[in-house]
Amino acid sequence: MAPVRSCVSVKATTVSPVRYRSARVGGAVGLGAPARLRICSSSVSPGGEGNYCSRDGGCASSSGRGVVAGGGGLGGLLGGDVGPRITRREEVAVAKCSASFDGVRPAAAVAGAVQPAPAAASGAFSERAKVVALVAAIMLICNADRVVMSVAVVPMAAQYGWSSSFVGIVQSSFLWGYVFSSMVGGVLADKYGGKKVMAGAAALWSLATILTPWAASRSTIMLLVVRALFGLAEGVAFPTMSTFLPKWFPTQERATAVGISMGGFHLGNVISFLATPIIMSHIGLTGTFAFFASLGYLWLSVWMLNVESDPIDSRTISKSELQYILAGRTGSKVQGSKCPSLRELYSKTEFWAVTIANVVNNWGYFVLLSWMPVYFKTVYNVNLKQAAWFSAIPWAVMAMSGYVAGASADFLIKSGFNIGLVRKIMQSIGFMGPGVSLLSLRFAKTPTVAAVLMTISLSLSSFSQAGYFCNIQDIAPKYAGSLHGLTNGIGTVAAIVSTVGIGYFVQWLGSFQAFLTLTAALYFSATVFYNVYATGDLVFD
Repeated sequence: MAPVRSCVSVKATTVSPVRYRSARVGGAVGLGAPARLRICSSSVSPGGEGNYCSRDGGCASSSGRGVVAGGGGLGGLLGGDVGPRITRREEVAVAKCSASFDGVRPAAAVAGAVQPAPAAASGAFSERAKVVALVAAIMLICNADRVVMSVAVVPMAAQYGWSSSFVGIVQSSFLWGYVFSSMVGGVLADKYGGKKVMAGAAALWSLATILTPWAASRSTIMLLVVRALFGLAEGVAFPTMSTFLPKWFPTQERATAVGISMGGFHLGNVISFLATPIIMSHIGLTGTFAFFASLGYLWLSVWMLNVESDPIDSRTISKSELQYILAGRTGSKVQGSKCPSLRELYSKTEFWAVTIANVVNNWGYFVLLSWMPVYFKTVYNVNLKQAAWFSAIPWAVMAMSGYVAGASADFLIKSGFNIGLVRKIMQSIGFMGPGVSLLSLRFAKTPTVAAVLMTISLSLSSFSQAGYFCNIQDIAPKYAGSLHGLTNGIGTVAAIVSTVGIGYFVQWLGSFQAFLTLTAALYFSATVFYNVYATGDLVFD
């Protein structure tokens, strides 16, 4: 029998969240072979009409004055099924259509397959909130495991007699593996799903964290190998997040979701900077690394049981929340489509703008991440515990400012501002602020003033999250994960150069200031380039 299309109208009623991987039309309504009904894309018109297409070509549409799209921001993420919401002034009918079912009796098929569109579940905790909380948690653990070494390297250098230049090599060894895996992380996530890739990465970097003090006691070569393995595992985190979040969050919530996730990442700095000296004083170096590694395995057990790579595959998401997500999704890679070639990518100045912004951001970020404790100890002669406090404060403020940046960007976009203009505003703040702050460090006479300046630098740099970081999803939504991995890999090379370079600068010149001045100059130059060439328009389709 040829495929048939049939429709049925039902009244909107409140339906509790359902557990399903896909809706199936089966023997209950006298069908032959069961047919799969899965929502794969959607759109919402300004007038409030939405169309939701099944993977087999069917559609469901809702119309009426009561249909409204929910707002973004933290309230939208926590507020259950915020959209589309159906309110009943008198009577609102929801028409749902199903298509391409071979051998299906029309009325029975639709009646059995399609349930009424659920209204918003008031007070419900949305799946998006659970997802962003778990992503923020693993990003926190990811950075906390990095920072353990940044703090522990001071006593380890004293114990093993490392020079400042070799400390820079040890710190950069993490990036040797990172530069490779960050380039392929997005591709792996696209192919195998963000859930599996993030889980595998967390398991591997937690193992490398446990092995670090053991490797240091064996030989410097063994230590460098283990740290490179650690970087290899952590390198997939950002590209995977860049692939994972757009599947779960509509465009108007995306910068906020990134801000919350990156807030967790920056809080990892705070927790690790503060806790590592205390934990080391009680259970030593080996116990400290083991403690932070155990957090990764604890997270892993929760992640595997509660999250799917795509909301379509979630068994716990409500239909209204799924429809809301799909309505705001910019699209996902079509099966069989290929990422543009390197030649095609770098023939576009818009992609150069994102790449250079990533390079400069990584350069400055890893300088501060790897050398901040050493900076306070060398320049101001504060002890390790004080250095941890002074180093942690800027990251705490950065975690909060990252959310403010994301929410502000989303607000401006929803208010009608051009996306490209919003990205340029955020990126300008994210580069000019740190540049001015680093230049001002030469005038800091006390560690308190230096901590304030570094706090300003890092808090303003978090605005880059709503700039170039989200911009890759604007210009190439179908390839966001893969292209983020590519640009981040190139940026990681710059991070290696800056992390090693500052060690040699300090050894040769006896001062951090020359290198910080160079970093500020890069910030200013990249700001000009980004404002001239960046765009918020689609470039690669």
